[in-house]
Amino acid sequence: MRLVQNDDHDAREIYRERLTPSLWMLVTIALAGPMAALAFIPVGATAALVIGALLSLLLVTLSILASPTVRVAGTTLHAGRAHIDAAWLGEPQPFSGEAARAKRTREIARDGWHLIRGGIDGLVIVPIIDPDDPVNSWTVSTRTPDRLVAAIRSARTVAR
Repeated sequence: MRLVQNDDHDAREIYRERLTPSLWMLVTIALAGPMAALAFIPVGATAALVIGALLSLLLVTLSILASPTVRVAGTTLHAGRAHIDAAWLGEPQPFSGEAARAKRTREIARDGWHLIRGGIDGLVIVPIIDPDDPVNSWTVSTRTPDRLVAAIRSARTVAR
């Protein structure tokens, strides 16, 4: 008789990152509140100030909550709403600096799937080895390319 442990690889999250806007983008978003407050000055200065502050808070909160998440859980890579089993992933490649900039612009994979966020320097490109998948690679923005690559490699090891 063989005992089987509950080895729940699908539930174990080994990497998680929310691709929130950069600080400068959050400041820019927050400036919408004071601009809106100017439109409400005829109603009253106090009301305009309250409306502007609440609008700034609401917009910044929504921009953070609506940011996509990149995570590796068990044997699955999740990037935003998309996900793929690590068994179909090739060797991931990390990029940063000028190399990442080139991969996001002039050298972008035209037959690939992309989750690219401005203000985030790092990038990981993962080849797709599924012959039935029309997408040949995933290009994913990340602030920690080396950590994401390590998590994908770990998930690939478990999947195979």
